[in-house]
Amino acid sequence: MNRRLKFCLSLAALCLPAPAFTQAPTTGSDQAKPAAPTPPAVIAPAKIAWINLEQAILGCEEGKKEFGEVQKFVESKNSQLQALQKELQTLKNQLEVQGQKLTDEARADLEDQIADKETNLQRFQQDTQKEIDNRRVRTTNMIGRKMIPIVEKLSKEKGLSAVVYLNPQRDAWVDPSLVITEEVVRAYNAAHPMTAAPSRPAASPPAPKKP
Repeated sequence: MNRRLKFCLSLAALCLPAPAFTQAPTTGSDQAKPAAPTPPAVIAPAKIAWINLEQAILGCEEGKKEFGEVQKFVESKNSQLQALQKELQTLKNQLEVQGQKLTDEARADLEDQIADKETNLQRFQQDTQKEIDNRRVRTTNMIGRKMIPIVEKLSKEKGLSAVVYLNPQRDAWVDPSLVITEEVVRAYNAAHPMTAAPSRPAASPPAPKKP
């Protein structure tokens, strides 16, 4: 659309009627001198750097802390998953060993329990995976939003024209001196330091016993 609009505007300018002026004949001395050619604009070479954004987010102190919390959540859910799987396997073993000895009603009840356990296990896996993905995305977006101003500030200080996301699948090789990931991590840690956990007060020595 922009290209078409620009073309129409140029065409309209060309179609405007030229104003008529009455001009006295000029002598050779009155003729205007040709204008000097305008020198071409000099464009400075662009300075480009690369950043591995995923590495920067995971490598900064806040990223380590936040994704450490996500990992703790994953481990706790894995423990619950193993417990559910163990319960299900116990019921299956019971059906396999005792199935022939059970009454039809008892066998049907056991089979229903197994079906319910399998359904609950499947839902647990789906819900847990969704929650894990959501936590990872929220953490990544939170740190990424706070990291963008750091990248902009560092780019201005280094006189960079652009910063490109490093993509190993696209970039066959990039000069390591052009990768500013570690610099961004250091600048982010300085701008968003993690507060250390308060140290516990030392235990007071026991009071001397009275004789």
